[in-house]
Amino acid sequence: MVTIYPFWDPSVGPTAKPEEFEAPHGGFFVVYLGQTPVACGGFKRLDDRTAEVKRMYVAPPERGKGIARRMLDRLEEEARRAGYRFIRLDTGDRQPEALSLYRSAGYGEIPDYNQNPAASYWFEKPL
Repeated sequence: MVTIYPFWDPSVGPTAKPEEFEAPHGGFFVVYLGQTPVACGGFKRLDDRTAEVKRMYVAPPERGKGIARRMLDRLEEEARRAGYRFIRLDTGDRQPEALSLYRSAGYGEIPDYNQNPAASYWFEKPL
């Protein structure tokens, strides 16, 4: 995050604490190639009906291989299994690949729901 948004500080904006990713209200997943972690992502509870995607990341050498799409699909499926009906996320204007991914995955733009200072776009998708 800091390489893309130098002003970013995890103490400002929405939380993504480890306990927020614990079942039954959340989940966090890591993709490995062999013994090397190359991607991660999680979801947490916003309210009884809505989960939020947090900390999606794919290592630069592995980008463009469909890993982010598969991670997003997994997060959506796990959030659905956890009983959520909607899933939200945010992203910044310095991440055009993320914008393209979310739009192509069926996410629709919504108003700012979390006051994230690093975000420029907010999305939601029915599960």
